[in-house]
Amino acid sequence: MRGPRGFTAGCDGESIGNCPFSQRLFMILWLKGVIFNVTTVDLKRKPADLQNLAPGTNPPFMTFDGEVKTDVNKIEEFLEEKLAPPRWASSKPGFTTGLSLFSPFTDPSKALVYERNLLKALKKLDTYLNSPLPDEIDAYSAEEVAVSGRKFLDGDELTLADCNLLPKLHIIKIVAKRYRDFEFPSEMTGIWRYLNNAYARDEFTNTCPADQEIEHAYSDVAKRMK
Repeated sequence: MRGPRGFTAGCDGESIGNCPFSQRLFMILWLKGVIFNVTTVDLKRKPADLQNLAPGTNPPFMTFDGEVKTDVNKIEEFLEEKLAPPRWASSKPGFTTGLSLFSPFTDPSKALVYERNLLKALKKLDTYLNSPLPDEIDAYSAEEVAVSGRKFLDGDELTLADCNLLPKLHIIKIVAKRYRDFEFPSEMTGIWRYLNNAYARDEFTNTCPADQEIEHAYSDVAKRMK
């Protein structure tokens, strides 16, 4: 399966820019082993062929067999229907965590303004990540598993829930440190384990924009907050 993909370009007009929705889809395609082409789009100088292909639309979008898909959720559903075995369609609590926990913080500026709420949400995520999943508990073992050792939301493999949550969590981490001198507390061991395991995976690190791209994307917001 081959499908050209459009992603937001960075400051130089060529590199991968800051867009958690693009990264989410990029990760999904990578994990599914899809052969695809990536084309970054400079939103300041949109090429004419983009206007013809998807008029009035900003990346990300996907074309397949001549059909253009522009809605991120619809693209994900399409990939699930056409490509994925059932294991990718997570119905575990981790999927709910990824979709709803950070919904107020999709825009990191809100997360920074309401730092107390961010800490509350981080604590909730940390508690979830440190709580053993049912398959980590052996009913026949005398030893009780007090803290989970899993790598990601639903286990030791990346799922759709991680593809949704990790880009947002990474953005919040970078922006909070750069503009508010706020770091995720070291005692939140579940979150740090989660992030460090993500940083060890090519599917995540190779789809991440550079830290400078993220900082640049929120520089105007940071100025207005001062």
